[in-house]
Formats: sequence, structure tokens, C-alpha cells
Amino acid sequence: MKNLPGRIAVPMTLMIGAACASAVAKPIAFADGTTVMAEYGAGTMTEVQAFYAPTFRYSLGGGHLSLNSAENDDARDITYLRLNYLPKRWNFEAAQANVFVWGGAGRAHIGETGDDEFTWNAGGQIDYETRRVYASLRTDYYDASAFSHRIDTLQLGIAPYEHDYETLAVWFVIQGREYTGDLFEGTEWAALLRLFKHSAWLEAGATREGKLQAMLMFNF
Repeated sequence: MKNLPGRIAVPMTLMIGAACASAVAKPIAFADGTTVMAEYGAGTMTEVQAFYAPTFRYSLGGGHLSLNSAENDDARDITYLRLNYLPKRWNFEAAQANVFVWGGAGRAHIGETGDDEFTWNAGGQIDYETRRVYASLRTDYYDASAFSHRIDTLQLGIAPYEHDYETLAVWFVIQGREYTGDLFEGTEWAALLRLFKHSAWLEAGATREGKLQAMLMFNF
């Protein structure tokens, strides 16, 4: 790339990588970075997380997940510690793809019985993104002696224009989510509008049933 007066030339692949880095929610933002996230999932799930990444390969932290069944009176409140790891990343000329895995453990309060149980968690995510399109598939599994739940989330997004770090990014997103363990029958579909700039991210929309789906995230 040609040097410009008063500016530092940056390889195009690094510029594209930086622009793509926020298109998909990730458990690891960047080395020496902290990610804080809160999500409300149509009344079925509410989750808050905070992770610190010493390197771009892994992050450590924890979170709290509340699950409320749409099928019965079951309720779970799970507080956990977690390790996230990036085993594979592909940097293409105009795109990036990632594989993340994670695991952790904590305690779950079971609303219908009042019991507290040891709970372990495992999951993973694979994503692909450019500055105009992206796709991600995520699975999260929680297991205790009294229950087991898996949450699978597919997101497909398109941006009406290419953005960079200094401009507001706009994405139109379709999300499909399935719950196991008598939490929700069938696939929960939602249409979302995603906005982010620099390190702040807001995503909001509604499910097919008209319920709120929203997420707020900060990287710093």
C-alpha cells in the first residue's frame, strides 16, 4: 500500500480484519481486552457475561443465565465461571472465519424445587464474516443431575453498505434459536437490527410471536 503524507500505511488484510472483527459476537474480542455482554431472549433466557482475554487465543470470566420455560413452570438460575478458547482462525483477503470452544462450571438454582446443584457447561461457535455478509452457528449446553438444556442459535446477516471502524455499522439479521429440555417448543425466529461503532454494540428486534429480543455489548 502506498504511504500517504502524515499517515501510516496499513496492510489491507489488517484493515479488513479490524472491520470484520465486530460483525459477530465473540467470546474473545482481542488481546488484553474485556468483553461485557447482556442479552434478553424473548422472556425465555436472560444472560450477562464478562470476560478478560490475556491473549487473542483465550479469555476467562463468568456469567449468569436465567432460563424460564414457555412450556411449564420450570426456571433455572445458573451462575458460572468459563474458559473460552480460539483453536482456529482463517484470515482471507476480504473475510474472516473463526472456531471458538468453551467450557466451565457453576451452580444452578432450580426454581420449582428450590434446590441448588453443581452445573457444568460446554459449547462452541463457528462464524464467517465479510463487511457485507456473515453467518454464525453457536451451541451452549448446561447439565446438572436434575436437568440438561442446550441452546442452539443460528444467525444470518447482511449489511446495506460496507463500514469501517470509524463509521456506524448497520446489519439486518435473521436469527433462529432452538431450546432443549422443555423450554420452548419448535424454533424461535427473530428479525433483528444490529448497530455498532468502535467498541459498542446494540442489537434489538422481535420474535415471530412479537416478543423482545435484544443484546448490548461493549469491548474495551
